[in-house]
Amino acid sequence: MARSVKRKSAAELQPLAAPAFVHSPSETAGEKSYRIIRSDILFGRLPPGHKLKLDQLKADYSTSVSTLREILSRLSSEQLVLAEGQRGFEVAPVSIGNLREIAELRQLLECHALEQSFAGADVEWEGRVVSAHHKLAQMEMRMKRGDRSGTEQWKLYDWQFHQALISACGSKTLMETHAAAFDKYLRYQMIALSYRGDIAEKEHRQLLECALRRDTKTACDVLIRHVAGGVEHALATGTIR
Repeated sequence: MARSVKRKSAAELQPLAAPAFVHSPSETAGEKSYRIIRSDILFGRLPPGHKLKLDQLKADYSTSVSTLREILSRLSSEQLVLAEGQRGFEVAPVSIGNLREIAELRQLLECHALEQSFAGADVEWEGRVVSAHHKLAQMEMRMKRGDRSGTEQWKLYDWQFHQALISACGSKTLMETHAAAFDKYLRYQMIALSYRGDIAEKEHRQLLECALRRDTKTACDVLIRHVAGGVEHALATGTIR
Protein backbone atom coordinates (compact mmCIF):
# COMPACT_ATOMS: atom_id res chain seq x y z
CA MET A 1 0.00 0.00 0.00
CA ALA A 2 1.33 3.42 -0.92
CA ARG A 3 2.11 5.62 2.04
CA SER A 4 0.49 9.04 2.24
CA VAL A 5 2.84 11.99 2.05
CA LYS A 6 2.69 14.30 5.03
CA ARG A 7 1.95 17.84 3.94
CA LYS A 8 4.00 20.49 5.71
CA SER A 9 2.04 23.02 7.71
CA ALA A 10 2.34 26.76 7.18
CA ALA A 11 4.38 27.03 10.36
CA GLU A 12 6.81 24.32 9.22
CA LEU A 13 7.32 25.79 5.76
CA GLN A 14 8.78 29.24 6.27
CA PRO A 15 9.33 31.48 3.25
CA LEU A 16 12.82 31.82 1.89
CA ALA A 17 14.57 34.58 3.81
CA ALA A 18 15.82 36.28 0.65
CA PRO A 19 16.26 35.60 -3.04
CA ALA A 20 19.49 34.19 -4.42
CA PHE A 21 20.76 37.67 -5.24
CA VAL A 22 20.87 38.67 -1.54
CA HIS A 23 23.80 38.00 0.81
CA SER A 24 23.58 35.01 3.14
CA PRO A 25 25.82 35.05 6.28
CA SER A 26 26.76 31.39 5.79
CA GLU A 27 27.76 31.56 2.12
CA THR A 28 31.18 30.38 0.97
CA ALA A 29 33.50 32.43 -1.24
CA GLY A 30 32.32 30.49 -4.29
CA GLU A 31 28.66 31.01 -3.37
CA LYS A 32 29.31 34.72 -2.90
CA SER A 33 30.82 34.99 -6.38
CA TYR A 34 27.90 33.04 -7.83
CA ARG A 35 25.42 35.32 -6.09
CA ILE A 36 27.12 38.51 -7.27
CA ILE A 37 27.48 37.39 -10.89
CA ARG A 38 23.90 36.13 -10.93
CA SER A 39 22.70 39.41 -9.42
CA ASP A 40 24.64 41.37 -12.04
CA ILE A 41 22.85 39.39 -14.75
CA LEU A 42 19.40 39.78 -13.18
CA PHE A 43 19.79 43.51 -12.66
CA GLY A 44 21.26 44.13 -16.12
CA ARG A 45 24.74 45.13 -15.03
CA LEU A 46 25.87 42.27 -17.25
CA PRO A 47 23.55 42.88 -20.23
CA PRO A 48 22.08 40.29 -22.61
CA GLY A 49 24.66 39.03 -25.08
CA HIS A 50 27.62 40.23 -22.99
CA LYS A 51 30.68 38.00 -23.53
CA LEU A 52 31.82 36.44 -20.28
CA LYS A 53 35.59 36.19 -20.65
CA LEU A 54 37.22 34.24 -17.86
CA ASP A 55 40.26 36.50 -17.49
CA GLN A 56 38.09 39.59 -17.17
CA LEU A 57 35.71 37.87 -14.76
CA LYS A 58 38.66 36.72 -12.66
CA ALA A 59 39.80 40.32 -12.31
CA ASP A 60 36.31 41.77 -11.78
CA TYR A 61 35.12 39.23 -9.19
CA SER A 62 38.43 38.13 -7.61
CA THR A 63 37.57 34.50 -8.27
CA SER A 64 39.64 31.62 -9.63
CA VAL A 65 39.10 30.37 -13.17
CA SER A 66 38.07 26.93 -11.93
CA THR A 67 35.43 28.45 -9.64
CA LEU A 68 34.23 30.69 -12.47
CA ARG A 69 33.79 27.70 -14.75
CA GLU A 70 31.62 26.02 -12.11
CA ILE A 71 29.59 29.21 -11.65
CA LEU A 72 29.05 29.71 -15.37
CA SER A 73 28.06 26.07 -15.77
CA ARG A 74 25.53 26.50 -12.96
CA LEU A 75 24.17 29.69 -14.51
CA SER A 76 23.98 27.93 -17.85
CA SER A 77 21.79 25.23 -16.29
CA GLU A 78 19.53 28.07 -15.06
CA GLN A 79 19.41 29.45 -18.63
CA LEU A 80 20.88 32.77 -17.52
CA VAL A 81 24.13 32.09 -19.41
CA LEU A 82 24.76 30.46 -22.78
CA ALA A 83 27.70 28.10 -23.29
CA GLU A 84 29.19 28.63 -26.77
CA GLY A 85 31.37 25.55 -27.02
CA GLN A 86 34.98 26.55 -27.63
CA ARG A 87 34.01 30.22 -27.79
CA GLY A 88 33.19 30.47 -24.08
CA PHE A 89 30.12 31.93 -22.41
CA GLU A 90 27.78 34.87 -22.83
CA VAL A 91 24.83 36.30 -20.93
CA ALA A 92 21.60 34.78 -22.24
CA PRO A 93 19.78 36.97 -24.78
CA VAL A 94 16.26 38.28 -24.27
CA SER A 95 13.27 38.19 -26.58
CA ILE A 96 9.59 39.01 -26.59
CA GLY A 97 8.73 35.33 -27.01
CA ASN A 98 10.89 34.28 -24.07
CA LEU A 99 9.39 36.96 -21.84
CA ARG A 100 5.88 35.78 -22.64
CA GLU A 101 6.85 32.15 -21.94
CA ILE A 102 8.38 33.07 -18.57
CA ALA A 103 5.33 35.15 -17.66
CA GLU A 104 2.97 32.28 -18.50
CA LEU A 105 5.06 29.87 -16.43
CA ARG A 106 5.03 32.26 -13.49
CA GLN A 107 1.25 32.65 -13.75
CA LEU A 108 0.76 28.88 -13.83
CA LEU A 109 3.07 28.17 -10.89
CA GLU A 110 1.98 31.09 -8.73
CA CYS A 111 -1.75 30.50 -9.17
CA HIS A 112 -1.35 26.85 -8.20
CA ALA A 113 0.83 27.81 -5.24
CA LEU A 114 -1.67 30.49 -4.12
CA GLU A 115 -4.48 27.92 -4.10
CA GLN A 116 -2.42 25.49 -2.01
CA SER A 117 -1.13 28.22 0.29
CA PHE A 118 -4.53 29.74 1.04
CA ALA A 119 -5.83 26.27 1.90
CA GLY A 120 -2.99 25.63 4.35
CA ALA A 121 -2.61 29.13 5.78
CA ASP A 122 -2.67 30.07 9.46
CA VAL A 123 -2.21 33.20 11.56
CA GLU A 124 1.59 33.01 11.34
CA TRP A 125 1.31 33.03 7.54
CA GLU A 126 -1.02 36.03 7.73
CA GLY A 127 1.59 37.87 9.77
CA ARG A 128 4.29 37.18 7.18
CA VAL A 129 2.07 38.33 4.32
CA VAL A 130 1.01 41.54 6.08
CA SER A 131 4.60 42.35 7.06
CA ALA A 132 5.92 41.69 3.56
CA HIS A 133 3.21 43.85 2.00
CA HIS A 134 3.89 46.70 4.42
CA LYS A 135 7.56 46.86 3.39
CA LEU A 136 6.67 46.67 -0.28
CA ALA A 137 4.00 49.38 0.02
CA GLN A 138 6.46 51.73 1.72
CA MET A 139 9.00 51.23 -1.06
CA GLU A 140 6.31 51.69 -3.72
CA MET A 141 5.45 55.05 -2.17
CA ARG A 142 9.09 56.09 -2.59
CA MET A 143 9.14 54.89 -6.17
CA LYS A 144 5.92 56.78 -6.92
CA ARG A 145 7.52 60.00 -5.64
CA GLY A 146 10.27 59.51 -8.21
CA ASP A 147 12.93 58.18 -5.83
CA ARG A 148 14.53 55.32 -7.78
CA SER A 149 17.59 55.00 -5.55
CA GLY A 150 16.19 51.87 -3.91
CA THR A 151 15.26 49.93 -7.04
CA GLU A 152 16.96 46.72 -5.93
CA GLN A 153 15.39 46.98 -2.47
CA TRP A 154 12.00 47.46 -4.14
CA LYS A 155 12.45 44.25 -6.11
CA LEU A 156 13.61 42.42 -2.98
CA TYR A 157 10.42 43.44 -1.17
CA ASP A 158 8.35 42.54 -4.25
CA TRP A 159 10.01 39.10 -4.28
CA GLN A 160 9.42 38.62 -0.54
CA PHE A 161 5.75 39.58 -0.79
CA HIS A 162 4.99 37.11 -3.56
CA GLN A 163 6.98 34.39 -1.80
CA ALA A 164 5.14 35.10 1.46
CA LEU A 165 1.81 34.67 -0.32
CA ILE A 166 2.72 31.13 -1.40
CA SER A 167 4.74 30.21 1.68
CA ALA A 168 2.01 27.92 3.09
CA CYS A 169 1.71 25.90 -0.13
CA GLY A 170 3.34 22.87 1.51
CA SER A 171 6.02 22.35 -1.15
CA LYS A 172 9.55 23.70 -0.97
CA THR A 173 10.11 22.45 -4.53
CA LEU A 174 7.16 24.48 -5.79
CA MET A 175 8.44 27.59 -4.02
CA GLU A 176 11.94 27.16 -5.44
CA THR A 177 10.62 26.53 -8.96
CA HIS A 178 8.44 29.62 -8.70
CA ALA A 179 11.38 31.65 -7.42
CA ALA A 180 13.48 30.67 -10.46
CA ALA A 181 10.71 31.78 -12.83
CA PHE A 182 10.21 34.98 -10.82
CA ASP A 183 13.91 35.81 -11.11
CA LYS A 184 13.83 35.48 -14.90
CA TYR A 185 10.74 37.67 -15.01
CA LEU A 186 12.56 40.15 -12.77
CA ARG A 187 15.45 40.28 -15.23
CA TYR A 188 13.16 41.51 -17.97
CA GLN A 189 11.66 44.11 -15.65
CA MET A 190 15.09 45.46 -14.80
CA ILE A 191 16.25 45.54 -18.42
CA ALA A 192 13.13 47.53 -19.30
CA LEU A 193 13.29 49.59 -16.07
CA SER A 194 9.60 48.76 -15.81
CA TYR A 195 7.62 50.31 -12.95
CA ARG A 196 3.84 50.61 -13.32
CA GLY A 197 3.15 52.90 -10.38
CA ASP A 198 -0.41 53.03 -9.02
CA ILE A 199 -1.57 50.02 -11.04
CA ALA A 200 0.96 47.61 -9.55
CA GLU A 201 0.49 49.12 -6.08
CA LYS A 202 -3.28 48.55 -6.32
CA GLU A 203 -2.81 44.97 -7.51
CA HIS A 204 -0.47 44.19 -4.62
CA ARG A 205 -3.05 45.58 -2.17
CA GLN A 206 -5.76 43.46 -3.81
CA LEU A 207 -3.60 40.36 -3.45
CA LEU A 208 -3.17 41.13 0.25
CA GLU A 209 -6.93 41.54 0.71
CA CYS A 210 -7.61 38.29 -1.17
CA ALA A 211 -5.08 36.48 1.00
CA LEU A 212 -6.70 37.63 4.22
CA ARG A 213 -10.12 36.54 2.87
CA ARG A 214 -8.65 33.29 1.45
CA ASP A 215 -10.24 34.27 -1.88
CA THR A 216 -8.23 32.11 -4.27
CA LYS A 217 -10.25 32.78 -7.42
CA THR A 218 -9.98 36.57 -7.21
CA ALA A 219 -6.33 36.35 -6.19
CA CYS A 220 -5.50 34.32 -9.29
CA ASP A 221 -7.44 36.74 -11.49
CA VAL A 222 -5.46 39.64 -10.01
CA LEU A 223 -2.17 37.75 -10.28
CA ILE A 224 -2.70 36.89 -13.95
CA ARG A 225 -3.58 40.52 -14.70
CA HIS A 226 -0.60 41.69 -12.60
CA VAL A 227 1.95 39.61 -14.50
CA ALA A 228 0.41 40.27 -17.93
CA GLY A 229 0.38 43.99 -17.21
CA GLY A 230 4.05 43.87 -16.30
CA VAL A 231 4.83 42.17 -19.62
CA GLU A 232 2.95 44.73 -21.70
CA HIS A 233 4.48 47.63 -19.77
CA ALA A 234 7.98 46.23 -20.28
CA LEU A 235 7.38 45.72 -24.00
CA ALA A 236 6.02 49.24 -24.35
CA THR A 237 9.44 50.63 -23.42
CA GLY A 238 10.86 49.24 -26.67
CA THR A 239 13.96 47.83 -24.94
CA ILE A 240 13.04 44.18 -25.57
CA ARG A 241 12.86 42.82 -29.11
